[in-house]
Amino acid sequence: MPLAKRAIEQFHARLHSWYNAHGRKTLPWRNTTDAYAIYISEIMLQQTQVKTVLERYYAPFLKRFPTLSHLARSEADDVLQAWQGLGYYNRALNLRAAAQACQKALPETVDGLMALPGIGRNTAHAVCAFAYHQPVAVMEANVKRVVSRIFALTDPKDPELWEKATLLLDTKNPFDYNQAMMDIGSMVCLKRKPLCGQCPASSICEGQETPEAYPAPKVKKTVPVREKHIAVLRNPDGHYYATARSSRFLNGLYHFIETEKDNNSVLFHKQALPLSAGQMLGHVRQQYSHFTLEADIWLLDVPHSRQNHWYPLAELKKLPVSMAETKILALIAAIKPAKPKSPKQ
Repeated sequence: MPLAKRAIEQFHARLHSWYNAHGRKTLPWRNTTDAYAIYISEIMLQQTQVKTVLERYYAPFLKRFPTLSHLARSEADDVLQAWQGLGYYNRALNLRAAAQACQKALPETVDGLMALPGIGRNTAHAVCAFAYHQPVAVMEANVKRVVSRIFALTDPKDPELWEKATLLLDTKNPFDYNQAMMDIGSMVCLKRKPLCGQCPASSICEGQETPEAYPAPKVKKTVPVREKHIAVLRNPDGHYYATARSSRFLNGLYHFIETEKDNNSVLFHKQALPLSAGQMLGHVRQQYSHFTLEADIWLLDVPHSRQNHWYPLAELKKLPVSMAETKILALIAAIKPAKPKSPKQ
């Protein structure tokens, strides 16, 4: 049965009352009118918990790139280094590309924002609602769950969710409304064991009798394991070879040479280097969103090479790398220097 206008207005009143009492109003991106700062927070919060963004990334990133113009003039390596540990690194490269596309100010329309690299509908709506106070709904993961339960939607598709979210929207105060919807999704309408008795949407929620049925739980996919050998090449100067990835996965991050586990050598500029000639430094395990990496790490000493991309360890540590490479750098740092040979008697 469609929700009556009066029921929605009463829901708005309860929602705003709850937000005034319990909302996370002190979050820095809720206390600024700077569209750029709000945009940065929205991109960081994709696939990342608020606590992580707040404690480790948001303020340092804005200090390093305080305006859209600063970001537009930045080097890709610097942006990736500031993003290191947040994952989904194309987000960082798209931030820089979007800044270069508009230079001084973000567009003030949903369509204008969505025309920029890396900005989808939800991010565009969030910037418009929070920076420009436009009457548009926000649809992040927690809000999807709240909307699904209010309307008892088992397997909702995005068009239906957006339609329902727009129906519920408080167009007079979209800022507080959208922030409150995200907060009740995070704090009350939990994925498991939701606190329905505390929810300001209880009077209109069709799914509150069996809330965990909405939306229906997704079948978890088996995460494959990729087994690799990773070779750390060292030249006679004690420098290490690393290059930036040019693939979509971990794009722009520096890495060492890798090969499949059933290979006994790695290829370096058309030359096969046997792993048996090197030293095993250890093993690295890294969980990614769609696979688990299991890799044996080898140190191979090679003659001088005319190729570029050789770095002393101190410089290597300043390059943007993934979490797996961070673990490898720790193994390299633990290498004990060779003892000097005793002089001949």
